[in-house]
Amino acid sequence: MSTPHSLHQSVQSVLEHYFATLDGEIPSNLHAIMTQEMERGLLDFVMRRTGHNQSMSARWLGINRNTLNKKLKQYGITPPLLETSSSGEAPHA
Repeated sequence: MSTPHSLHQSVQSVLEHYFATLDGEIPSNLHAIMTQEMERGLLDFVMRRTGHNQSMSARWLGINRNTLNKKLKQYGITPPLLETSSSGEAPHA
């Protein structure tokens, strides 16, 4: 079984890969890019983990629900659509 990586190690690994793909090109706005990508990934993960419950997600993240809603809209993160039958009704459990 492998040793779990810290978040710091995971970020370092992602950055190593990112720089390898630049093929010598000099990056710009790296802080903004990383901040946005980390936030988007975090929001998406937490929303999926809580079953897209915004109140619970906001508590987990330690932010206001209105702030969470604004960020979800900013990143285009939406809950999955419920499957519907051909009649347009939601399936029955």
